[in-house]
Amino acid sequence: MQRTNIANPAYFHKVVDCQYACPAHTPVPEYIRMIAQRRYSDAYMINWVSNVFPGILGRTCDRPCEPACRRGRVEEGNTGEPEPVAICRLKRVAADMKDDVRARMPKLEPKNGKRVACVGAGPASLTVARDLAPLGYEVTVFDGEAKAGGFIRTQIPRFRLPESVIDEETGYILDLGVEFRSGERIDSMTALMAQEWDAIFVGCGAPRGRDLDVPGRQEAAASIHIGIDWLNSVSFGHVSSIGKRVIVLGGGNTAMDCCRSARRLGGTDVKVIVRSGFAEMKASPWEKEDAQHEGIPIIDFHVPKAFVHEEGKLLGMRFEIVRAEYDDKGRRTLVPTGEPDAYFECDEVLVAVGQENAFPWIERDCGIAFDKSGLPKLDENTFQSTVPNVFFGGDAAFGPKNIITAVAHGHEAAVSIDKLLRAEPVYVRPAPMTNLVSQKMGIHEWSYDNDTSNDLRYKVPWAKAETALASIRVEVELGFDAATAFKEAERCLNCDVQTVFTEAACIECDACVDICPMDCINFIDNGEEVELRSRLKAPALNLAQDLYVSGGLKTGRVMVKDEDVCLHCGLCAERCPTGAWDMQKFLLKMTPAGQGHAQEVAA
Repeated sequence: MQRTNIANPAYFHKVVDCQYACPAHTPVPEYIRMIAQRRYSDAYMINWVSNVFPGILGRTCDRPCEPACRRGRVEEGNTGEPEPVAICRLKRVAADMKDDVRARMPKLEPKNGKRVACVGAGPASLTVARDLAPLGYEVTVFDGEAKAGGFIRTQIPRFRLPESVIDEETGYILDLGVEFRSGERIDSMTALMAQEWDAIFVGCGAPRGRDLDVPGRQEAAASIHIGIDWLNSVSFGHVSSIGKRVIVLGGGNTAMDCCRSARRLGGTDVKVIVRSGFAEMKASPWEKEDAQHEGIPIIDFHVPKAFVHEEGKLLGMRFEIVRAEYDDKGRRTLVPTGEPDAYFECDEVLVAVGQENAFPWIERDCGIAFDKSGLPKLDENTFQSTVPNVFFGGDAAFGPKNIITAVAHGHEAAVSIDKLLRAEPVYVRPAPMTNLVSQKMGIHEWSYDNDTSNDLRYKVPWAKAETALASIRVEVELGFDAATAFKEAERCLNCDVQTVFTEAACIECDACVDICPMDCINFIDNGEEVELRSRLKAPALNLAQDLYVSGGLKTGRVMVKDEDVCLHCGLCAERCPTGAWDMQKFLLKMTPAGQGHAQEVAA
């Protein structure tokens, strides 16, 4: 194997698993350390720069960072169910406990005469506005609703996300001089393009819920509702009750929001019925757990067959019972078991079987090309459409995802718009800003707390069931208090503080090998990667994470460290008699719109 090039920012970025997995690449360990120091406002602003909506995401994020968290891997031998650091809930701590941060918002540059229109006031459009408005762009956001937020406001129930949090965090963006045209739904792209905007960003989401075409659907239509439309009506108070017996069809997060909302609006017998297996449901694991915690059963491997009605009055639903079979390539087929159809009585049904994009307002002769599935043809890096000054992001770009992905799209689209309007090549993407700094404070002391906590993940307290289930607007999760937040933050392994090895200083005494608690440091003969992995003291089985390989040592051997399970505890550096090991903090920040240009001008 070749010597690892740690000067390449991509190497250590990948080692910080949580940040690497986050679509917006939020520097997670950095803000968790600040929470442990009770620097909540600093932690909030680190989040705000990258993910824009810390308070919202601290309650609703899909948490791609947590399955990637190293804590879950290194705990495998200590507990039957290893759990990651509660990254998402710590984000909420920063939002809930911060001081007034309005004075820390970006200062606005003079207007540059360029006008940008954002269609939709969801997370992608608001991110574009947040990034471009401080640079002097006149940004106008159009939305058919009275308040900004998009699906954050209309589809996420208030018991998960209070409206005050949405108002606060959308307000920070609109207060940057962004013009918000509420109640103005764009119904013609041709007409919008005729207004001579310098750039247009489409962040209108995936507003149409999929329907279910089975017998009885039309006849019993009065008691059958599309999930996202129903949640919208609940959000705005148009729906305040539901029948006692409710069936929710679908296995995604929207289905979980539907069943939990129905439970609060009068449904005493609410059940989720899904065609896939429980483990294959698209809903986040904690969303399923929350529904079950509230007494809502999830019935899997049932395929809808018919709505049973009598003269238009819905009586129940009939389902075919299936099982999953897989071919040699892992492809799943649902096969009938031959059991009699299952029948469930119900008063109302909520259909939450998926969402799809709908662009009836974009004329097909305006120059924007669409693919066979109805999605716009975009450059995957720049989000630029076939009309050079029209960009897409969020669910409108590549189909339904989540808030943090929409934010990441917004950042990249803002970079593209800024480059286009500066007459720079849009396809040239700015490199991230990185820093690698030693944390040495003494001979064997470091400027971070490297005493690894053995605590298991702390549970977030909930409101009492009788209170939470009595109202659609009572927030269920109460969040960590300061003491629990500190203890949970101490579970973070500081994966951004890297073990940096200098082979010229190494005397091959093997002291670091002896003291390493994870047996991940090796001094061995070099070889091909597959073969070398099998010869390590603890075989490196996770091929997704790299090996750190030194150059040749005096004995001809090389140092090989498995980055996958390293605790970043610093014991190797403390034990090393020559200082060949050092603990160096790696900080990566994605370069925002305007920053690359400013750096070029300064240079």
